[in-house]
Order: sequence, then structure tokens, then C-alpha cells
Amino acid sequence: MSNKRFWWVTSSLVLLAVFIRIYSASASRVESSYSTGIYPVFTSFLRILFGWLPFSSGDIFYGLLIGWLLWKFIKSVIALFRRRVTKQSFLRGTKKFVLLILSLYVVFNLFWGINYNRQGIAQQINLTIDTVIYNDLKQITFLLAEKLNSTKKYLVDNKVTYPSNSQLFKKTAAAYSKAKDSLPFLAYNHLSIKTSLWGWLGNYTGFTGYYNPFTGEAQVNTTVPKFLQPFIACHEAAHQIGYAKENEANAVGYLAAIYSGDSLLLYSTYFDLYIYASRGLFFQSYLNKDTAVMQEVRSKLSIEVKADIKELYEFYRRHKNPVEPLIREGYAFYLRNNKQPKGIKSYDEVIGFIVAYYKKYGRI
Repeated sequence: MSNKRFWWVTSSLVLLAVFIRIYSASASRVESSYSTGIYPVFTSFLRILFGWLPFSSGDIFYGLLIGWLLWKFIKSVIALFRRRVTKQSFLRGTKKFVLLILSLYVVFNLFWGINYNRQGIAQQINLTIDTVIYNDLKQITFLLAEKLNSTKKYLVDNKVTYPSNSQLFKKTAAAYSKAKDSLPFLAYNHLSIKTSLWGWLGNYTGFTGYYNPFTGEAQVNTTVPKFLQPFIACHEAAHQIGYAKENEANAVGYLAAIYSGDSLLLYSTYFDLYIYASRGLFFQSYLNKDTAVMQEVRSKLSIEVKADIKELYEFYRRHKNPVEPLIREGYAFYLRNNKQPKGIKSYDEVIGFIVAYYKKYGRI
């Protein structure tokens, strides 16, 4: 690429990046014109384009991209050691890297990333989220324990079995379809939830699901315990319809599950929320010198629920490795740079939404 063309392309991308930053500075503007205007039409087009495929085209894209980047990295290291790196080749490589980063930034944001700056689900349902005080956290944890017991009892008593992957994904779409009747902005059209091709890798890097903004596909790691998967699918579908922040995707996934009335989705959702709430309660109980509370809440759980919790921790134990903390820290850095200052703990912030929802509606 000639210097003139490089600077023209680079300048154009920088101007686009600046425009995105300025446009995204107004949450109300993003909400009204992008998140509920341009984005739903665009993402529906992507789901029509790639959703019919029986495999995740986004996973193949990621695999090829990572493979290409590794190949280029190895090639560069070899050239460096063999002293084949000249000033010209270094400048060419730097130009390509700059263009790649700028292009990814612009495309990622135009395709989806601007949603990080929207007003979000709390504003849409007129919910005021305050700081969660200790007594509220304790109350909601006990309520979630009750919900866990009742939904698990229903599954056991009625001998409900977990569906196939494709059936689960259809259940997720059906849940959003029901939620849409009361909350029209949760409309989910054109199913495009896929089984992750990289689930085995996700077990060692800490990922249970993810959204690919370049293809509009949601991927679920179907190698994790079955009782986790329904809520993972609901969470990833929330990303698909434009809720980028992790706590918001959790909140929207929760709404889809409770409006569905589906026992499998409900149990999975309450299970996930209980883990967040009990984790917060564990730390807060020490600060409030209420160390007996965790033993009390655990004593409320049924044998079947305790068995699932044990299975989950055994799953994490089997896949524990020294690389995962590094991956998680890298992901936390990404979250903090996308309007989620608490990093990985952003997922837990859904409990603030649940507390506010309970105070307003008297149910969870």
C-alpha cells in the first residue's frame, strides 16, 4: 500500500472512530436512534444471513482469524531472530497492524459495540436501581433459594428432562416471544443461536457463551452442566437484541425466563442469580459480622439443588488451570473499557436490578 493510500484510509478510519465516540456520548441518542432504531434492523439481517446455517460461521471466522494472527506472529518472530527485519518491512507491518486495529474498532462498534452506551433495560421499564444494602441482599438471597427449591422440585416431580441443543435454542426464542407481548422492545426474530465449536476451550478459559457481532450469532458452550445452559442461551440472546453490558444481558435473560413460565429456563435463571447473590452475601456477611447467615441460607437449599451446586464446583475444579486467570483479567480489561468499571464483577450487578424489580413488583 502506498503512503498516500495508507494515510487516506487511516484518516478515514480515525474520523469514523471519532464520530462513533462523539455519537456514543449521548445515551439517549444511542437508545433512540441506534439501539432501538438502526441496530434491530441490521442484526435481524445478520441473523437471516447466517442463522440458517447448522454450524457457527462466526466460530469458523474466529478460528481462521486467530490462526492467521498466530501464523503472522510466528513468522515475524522467526524473521526477527534471523535478522530479516528491515526498516521498510517493520513500517509495512506497523501500517497493517494500525489498519487492522482501526478497522476492527470501527466495524465492531458500528455492528454492535455502540450498544454499550445505551440507556438500557432499567430505563425501558422505569426501574430505579439503587445501591444494594446488606438487608436487601440477604432478603433476595433467601428468596432466590426458595425459588431454586420450588423450581427444582417441579423438575424432579414431573421428571422433566433437558432438551436437545436445537430444542433449547427454540425454547429461548419462544421465551422472548412471550416476553415481547408485555415488553415489545424484547422482540427476538430469526433464531440464530448455535452450539459453540470451541466449547472445550471455553471450559479452560472461563467462557460459557458469547455473541459474535460480525455474524449476529450467539454461541452457547454446551459442554458445561446442563442446568446452566438455558440461562446462558437467554443471556446470549439478550446480547443479540442489543443489550451489550453483562449485567443488562443477565437482567434481560431473567425477564425472558420469568415471562416464559418454562420450568427449565426458570430453574437455570434462579440458579445463576443465586450464585451471584450468595457470592455477594458471603463477603458482606463478614463486613456486617453476620457470619451465621451463609450457613442459614445453605440449610434452606434442597438436597437436589445442593447436588447441582456441587456438580458446578466440581466442573470448575476439573478445568482449573494457570491460564484462565490471565484470560479473565484480559476480559475484565475489555469490560472496564466498555462502560463496565467493575470488570468481571459486572455480571453480579444484576442483583441490583433484581432487588429493584422485587421492590417494585413484589415478585422475582
